[in-house]
Amino acid sequence: MEVHLVDGTYELFRHHFAVPSHVTADGREIAATRGVLSNMLQLLASGATHIGVATDHVIESWRNDLWPTYKTSEGMPPELLSQFPLLEEALTAAGLAVWAMVEDEADDALGSAAAVAAADPRVERALICTPDKDLGQCVGGTVFQLDRRKGGTLIDADGVRAKFGVDPESIPDYLALVGDSADGFPGLAGWGAKSAATVLAHYKHLEAIPAAPGQWEVSVRNSPVLAARLAGELETALLFRRLATLNLDCKVGSVDDWQWRGPTSDFAALCERIDAPELPRRAETLAQKRAK
Repeated sequence: MEVHLVDGTYELFRHHFAVPSHVTADGREIAATRGVLSNMLQLLASGATHIGVATDHVIESWRNDLWPTYKTSEGMPPELLSQFPLLEEALTAAGLAVWAMVEDEADDALGSAAAVAAADPRVERALICTPDKDLGQCVGGTVFQLDRRKGGTLIDADGVRAKFGVDPESIPDYLALVGDSADGFPGLAGWGAKSAATVLAHYKHLEAIPAAPGQWEVSVRNSPVLAARLAGELETALLFRRLATLNLDCKVGSVDDWQWRGPTSDFAALCERIDAPELPRRAETLAQKRAK
């Protein structure tokens, strides 16, 4: 069995900036929603059987209480922000499992689902469909990242090491040092991708890095400055690591809950609302093929 865990927030953003605008007769922008929905049917047509889609129903999360500049919905195009509830409704009507996150984030749901899939012996591969850096911490064993933009590039643990220079388990520590501009925290001044990778490839986690650079078992340029910065701002670095560490306790159900069994009775009416009359036929055809 193979499961696909889709970052619905990423997909909505991607389609919003990639497809032409489409406004319904009642004045609602729906192009991105329609694009994501069609894309999920395409994924089903390619053979996917178990799909879960995570969305940020509310962009802000508990992380905003920990760091003042953590990402918010401020500045997001209103025509994009307004499509989150519509996308969740559309995907649910299509018969897909949807995790609409409020306190946690979509990435937390994806990490939680990956953990559920990894614990299920029936799952041969769990594919986290997003290029987001922080999901690299979940990769390993039967869990992979799948970048569908780049022809379906699969990233395993070796791929994470090749890309970032650290093991998957060290990704939160790595992001704590170098920062994550997409999520709104800066990392520590002076620490770059190369220095962070070199040190963490050896020590794995922030607490294991010796405070005295003379005790480091790796050679890093400007190590006295970097060591002093880490020692002086370790509490901040640990906070950044917490921001980058996924919560794996989100309620996402079981693998069986993610099996697609066809669209619901609400799907046709939903598609009429988003000017997509061809989608119900596509979904029903797929469902009939699965039933044979």
